[in-house]
Amino acid sequence: MRARLGTTFQSLRVRNYRLFASGQILKLIGVWMQFIAQDWLVLELSNDSAYALGVVTALQFAPVLLLTLYGGKLADRHDKRRLLIGAHGVFSVLALGLGILVATDTVTLTWVFVFAALMGTVNAIETPVRQAFVSELVTRELLPNALSLSAATFNSARVIGPALAGLAIALAGTGPVFLLNTATYLAPMIFLLRMDVSHLHREQKMTQDTRIRDGLRYVWHRGDLLLPIALLFVVGLAGFNFQLTLAVLAKTVFGTGAEQFGLLSTALALGSVGGALAGSGRRSRPSVYVVLGAAVGFGALETLVGFAPNFWSTALLLIPTGFFMIYFAQATNQRIQLGTDAAYRGRVMALFVLVFIGTTPVGAPAIGWLSEHFGPRLGIWAGGLMSLVAALVVLGWQLRRSGARIGLRLLPLPKLYVIAPREVPAPVTAQG
Repeated sequence: MRARLGTTFQSLRVRNYRLFASGQILKLIGVWMQFIAQDWLVLELSNDSAYALGVVTALQFAPVLLLTLYGGKLADRHDKRRLLIGAHGVFSVLALGLGILVATDTVTLTWVFVFAALMGTVNAIETPVRQAFVSELVTRELLPNALSLSAATFNSARVIGPALAGLAIALAGTGPVFLLNTATYLAPMIFLLRMDVSHLHREQKMTQDTRIRDGLRYVWHRGDLLLPIALLFVVGLAGFNFQLTLAVLAKTVFGTGAEQFGLLSTALALGSVGGALAGSGRRSRPSVYVVLGAAVGFGALETLVGFAPNFWSTALLLIPTGFFMIYFAQATNQRIQLGTDAAYRGRVMALFVLVFIGTTPVGAPAIGWLSEHFGPRLGIWAGGLMSLVAALVVLGWQLRRSGARIGLRLLPLPKLYVIAPREVPAPVTAQG
């Protein structure tokens, strides 16, 4: 057990990464508390409108479509640590402004929309920079573990944040949640300032010649990068809308309060933590079939969540759904980062963030409209079904392209595996 734990958390032995992870967990707890409080506030201000919830979600993530690739360009051109310090300073100011409006009871739905868009703008720059910065904190051998722990940190916050938010909203309303988030944004700044810059692993010198189109061209000519990014685009567009669908499901279908909404989010996050930690022992680049298998599992389980008959069956199904959601996203992240040259990493990771997060502004209003007119269950199972079909189509294409096939072993435990095609030796011809 000690050996397993040592392998799982080995990146935490690196001081700079330990500081980074500490700041992130505090910040992300506040972020998820704010997400829950914001969604609840929108439902209160809009008379439980799923469409309004879809709009605020879209506004929060729309800047990703416009600015994330530029954020990747900045990551390849400038000091990532300094960019992150500046971004968190702006985050804290915005959180304070919204908190004051809510606490003084002067907030309106329009103000929530405005602050969601401003937060999204800063997030569009900060996210690709943060994703690329992880590679500077540890050696290449530890990078898969560091990426998995970063995902685990994110999803641990998803467990703690919604639970705390539900309790805080029930006891004191949404105002204190927004004010508390101001302090949580300052924590990463302090830890970033304490880092030892001489121990950062910077593989290339900063250059001013970093064009966005060069990064896009680089991915276009790398099929091993393009395939997982394309699949992530479809799955993210259709299936990664739980922030919207679970809130409406809890309030309008199950008739529950903020605490139960937080519980559904926590169930999803618990599985997500497991999915992130499951890949923490990986020391090399995951195969394309790991990515595809996880996508198939996620699509199938989300479809089942949409048909779950009651609150508790939904909560239970969300645990394995969260597992495969993050296992898929993390395997995709690792396959991309470990296959990308350092000079392009910021721009490539910006494209990853664009399809991972930037599809939400497109999918959220559509899912919100479907949920409002046909019920939130349809918004969930339809997204899962589209994700499942996309994953199966890509899996079939990959198997046909490579000549491989799927095998099944029943004993000692059932297991699916990929059988690579056998190489046929060239015929020997007689000489003379």
